[in-house]
Amino acid sequence: MPIIHAFDPPERFVTGTVGEPGARTFFLQARTGVRVTSVALEKQQVAALAERIDELLDEVMSTQTSTVVPAVAPLGLEDSAPLEQPIEEEFRAGTMTLSWDPGDERVVIEVFPFMEAAVVAPDQVDEDLEEPEPDEVLLVRISPAAARSFVQRAEQVLEAGRPGCPFCGNPIDPEGHLCVRANGFRRRDPQAP
Repeated sequence: MPIIHAFDPPERFVTGTVGEPGARTFFLQARTGVRVTSVALEKQQVAALAERIDELLDEVMSTQTSTVVPAVAPLGLEDSAPLEQPIEEEFRAGTMTLSWDPGDERVVIEVFPFMEAAVVAPDQVDEDLEEPEPDEVLLVRISPAAARSFVQRAEQVLEAGRPGCPFCGNPIDPEGHLCVRANGFRRRDPQAP
């Protein structure tokens, strides 16, 4: 049986980072009382989760007439505080699932640990191979308002990284940037004297 880190609902559910832009580690963090669970994940996973939560809430807004889903994060729910310290990584995120529980009117997020893919030999293709049971699972159930607040913070965290090059869109490191659109030459800032 896996260890289930369940928060229904958490007092706080946020994403945040540790480190300098370009070398940041992203975390999902849920807290209730003194119990804190931190899960490491990739920047792309944060972006995908925030986007899918937003899409799910928009879908619920358009199809469920009895459910009150805010169109944007409600005032007073914004959370710009740093991650809870100390950060102790429970596991690195792999697969994530997202669903809507119409009975409780909650967004349900399940995060499973990253697992190495099994290598299957050609003679094993037709066999029924069982996937291994995960050791741990993060299960979070949040209200639509808290979900919109999560999305708002996730977007702010994602935007706080390295600025993008105005010419190619790739991130600009503090040491400089060789723009692919300049054929290997350093571009001069158009606003520089």
